[in-house]
Amino acid sequence: MLRITTALLSIILFISSCGDGAKKTDATKNFNKETVKSANTAAKNILFFGTSLTAGLGLDQSEAYPAVIQQKIDSLNLNYKVINGGLSGETSASGKSRIDWLLKQPIDVFVLELGANDGLRGISVIETRANLQGIINKVKEKYPDAIMVMEGMQMPPNMGQKYTQDFKETFSLLAKENDMIYVPFLLEGVGGVAKLNQDDGIHPTKEGQKILADNVWKKLKPAL
Repeated sequence: MLRITTALLSIILFISSCGDGAKKTDATKNFNKETVKSANTAAKNILFFGTSLTAGLGLDQSEAYPAVIQQKIDSLNLNYKVINGGLSGETSASGKSRIDWLLKQPIDVFVLELGANDGLRGISVIETRANLQGIINKVKEKYPDAIMVMEGMQMPPNMGQKYTQDFKETFSLLAKENDMIYVPFLLEGVGGVAKLNQDDGIHPTKEGQKILADNVWKKLKPAL
């Protein structure tokens, strides 16, 4: 009788351990599935890297055009998160130094808006172009699969015909050479329009920022 009881106990323990093993296997499978699902649903980052135009100087950051684009993204249930990397007074040279810090986070889409402050300071177009190319190179080296976007800028005619022409062409040439999505002129429909700019005549109002967002969105949307 003792032998039978012992044998029966052994069978029960064996079955019990098998059941625990099955539960552990199922739990592992479920954990792995959830991990993969979480990885697949993680939002992709869009970095807007630029000047006070991107930062939304004089406005709440929620009114700057990158934030307006985030609203457009959310309205379509697209899985992207906008990062506003705008900094007032930024030049192409300072941007080239600063970009390394921002590239510490994953970047899936990179939108470059730099050069306006170079132009207003009369910095050599050759120098500006070299700095912008340097920034592009750093992004491509760190994130070779990132979608790249170039936002073009223009200078007022009082900077001289040759300078303004060379400056304008710099952005289209860089975009072409680096296979970037090209927004010809970020301030299209806003630059020089008094009611769409703040008192300084340079930085867009809330309504002006919405137009900037539209200018970028019509080029960016098809790539997302």
